[in-house]
Amino acid sequence: MLSLKIICVGKLKERFYIDAANEYIKRLSGYCKLEVAEISEQRLPSIPSDAQVAISLGKEHAAIRSSIPTGAYTVALCVEGRELDSEGLSKLISNYATNGASRLCFIVGGSYGLHEEIKAAADDRLSLSKMTFPHNLARVMLLEQLYRAFKIAEGGKYHK
Repeated sequence: MLSLKIICVGKLKERFYIDAANEYIKRLSGYCKLEVAEISEQRLPSIPSDAQVAISLGKEHAAIRSSIPTGAYTVALCVEGRELDSEGLSKLISNYATNGASRLCFIVGGSYGLHEEIKAAADDRLSLSKMTFPHNLARVMLLEQLYRAFKIAEGGKYHK
């Protein structure tokens, strides 16, 4: 069974995000071994300087790097990433598995994104959209799209 790890900067606080994430985590349990790791988001002033943001991203970078499983194929979610439709994501996951990747790791940044070194070191970079979303919603959207990808791969009726 494919092993997925999602590393997220920040914790879900709002009940509606928690409930939605838990629903997709439950649904995914039949398709993969899933782990969600939350990295503490660094606290910044309401209007941080570029230097403060850089220091914050550096600290998050260290925590993210130490959470990536050894040998995992890593996918950073970032605005610079390529966009895929749901069928494309399903094919991508199938290709990872076919080419010997038994562990996939998706990385979702915090309010200020991901450190450049995380993006550069990733095996792939994906964007959920050209639009901007709160990182908590991006996590739920990723979980839903992963579930949809598995349903597409099995020929299920969830995807229309």
